[in-house]
Amino acid sequence: MSDTASELPYRTLTGGLNVHPIGIGCWAIGGPDNNLGLPMGWSTADDDASMRGLEAAYSLGANLYDTADVYGHGHSERLIGRLVDSVPRASVVLSSKVGYFTGTAAHAYEPNHMRRQLETTLENLRTDHLDVYFLHNAEFGEDDRFLDGAIDMMRTFQSEGLVKTVGMRGPHRFATERVNVPKEQRKDKHARFRYLFDRVQPDYLACRFNALTPPPPAGQKDIFAFAAEHGASILINKPLSQGLLTGKYDPARPPTFAAGDHRLRKAWFTPDALDIIDDGLRPLRERFGASTADLTRVALHYCLQHADNAALLVGFTGPEQVTQNLNAIGDPLTDEDIDFVRLTAGRLQQQLDAAGEVFLDEKDAAQ
Repeated sequence: MSDTASELPYRTLTGGLNVHPIGIGCWAIGGPDNNLGLPMGWSTADDDASMRGLEAAYSLGANLYDTADVYGHGHSERLIGRLVDSVPRASVVLSSKVGYFTGTAAHAYEPNHMRRQLETTLENLRTDHLDVYFLHNAEFGEDDRFLDGAIDMMRTFQSEGLVKTVGMRGPHRFATERVNVPKEQRKDKHARFRYLFDRVQPDYLACRFNALTPPPPAGQKDIFAFAAEHGASILINKPLSQGLLTGKYDPARPPTFAAGDHRLRKAWFTPDALDIIDDGLRPLRERFGASTADLTRVALHYCLQHADNAALLVGFTGPEQVTQNLNAIGDPLTDEDIDFVRLTAGRLQQQLDAAGEVFLDEKDAAQ
């Protein structure tokens, strides 16, 4: 095991789950995909590289693997299942989700459909239980007609020993709402979240958080304090803002994405936005170092040091990324460093906002 990776003590989260604080996000290894009429996958995945990445993560001490039924429509789960089949089950913590794939059911949260999806997920992952099972979104049909049934189904899964703990998303918007509903007509996602939290009473929250995430409004607690008050833990997704905070994208040579890649519809991956981001990261390069590994260390520590009741989910498409992410951890950031990162990222946000409404509309999806 890498000395660097093992420097981080494991964290005991809700339900007694003992995890390496840097977990492995497995959306990208699902490969290219489409759902709800939108590109929803990653065109840059390769199965051989994905398996080597999963194996490298395990060898470096990572034990938390997060996926979903809709990531490659089971492909991500099946790849993880190959790893699970080769190691002691108790040595890994498995998290998956339901709610974004309807199939032939009336709704993704129709109880019998949820049962079938969980059974398939367990088969894919080659396990008899999940450590965390998430409600993947907050869309429960007209007048929330499927909400009660979904909650009851989750509790039934727990009573049957199929699921240890239950999770839900933090404040967010359903994928098609960001595309089809004008911003002025969108409902308050924070009020919606608080309502659903009271109903679901989850053990875990899945939340986007990174240096570009705005602070909470004045007088309001952040999501980490909210979760701690309610005995919940958080799995942080997109701590690197899908690589944008690592400086790996060169605006002079912008990335190209094939069909089925969600980044095709994300404004922050366009040349103009990448140019703004590259310039905005310059103060971080000057203070902490110019390499991708340097910026990765800063971005991960910024999240890790924010709260103890959380673990990060860092995505990958190959073993090199996994190794870099798990070995990027060095000395913690000082309070002054964290303030500097927040101020620098705040200025970058303002620059992106000033660039036009297109960046504003896509900000939630890119972070």
